[in-house]
Amino acid sequence: MNKPLTFPVLLCAGLSVSALPGAALAATPSFDCSQASGTIEELICQEDDLATLDRHMAEVFPAAMANYPQSEQATAKAMQRGWIKGRNDCWKADDKKACVESEYKNRIVELQITGGLLEVPEPVAFKCNETDKPFTAVFYSQTDPHSAVLTWGDDQVIALIAPAASGSKYTGRNVEYWEHQGEARVTWLSETLTCQPVGK
Repeated sequence: MNKPLTFPVLLCAGLSVSALPGAALAATPSFDCSQASGTIEELICQEDDLATLDRHMAEVFPAAMANYPQSEQATAKAMQRGWIKGRNDCWKADDKKACVESEYKNRIVELQITGGLLEVPEPVAFKCNETDKPFTAVFYSQTDPHSAVLTWGDDQVIALIAPAASGSKYTGRNVEYWEHQGEARVTWLSETLTCQPVGK
């Protein structure tokens, strides 16, 4: 699993992280559409909501970069380049617009959390199975989509809310969290946990 993330408890002054900027106007992306390269950049230029997401990304990424330690900034820039490549690979998707929208929203949530752009909610501690290995969840209702940071021992993932017939479900890389009637069932890689909130 990825190394544990750290979350500065702060909110950048002057940066709105809950509202997409420019929604009332005809949206243009952060890049010059006359220089658009490839199917996906052309699509972003054609779709106001994708252009708005692109401008939001253009605000969030440098704000997050400013909060990363100097030693992590080269890696963060490389990850952003990799994300752009992944976004552009949406040309292969059946629904290209939905793919691009998902790529933007997922990456913006990741940057908001790892870059310390959100106030960190109170973590919820769970007791899982018969193990003493701690499990905690931090739920962010201010992101779009809603998200959670799930930590089990030394492993940590960011999970995004997912459709569920009942209860609340969040999914991340190799992890699924589903809470229903006060009990959480967690699939973490190949392990399945049944978890109860501590103190309840």
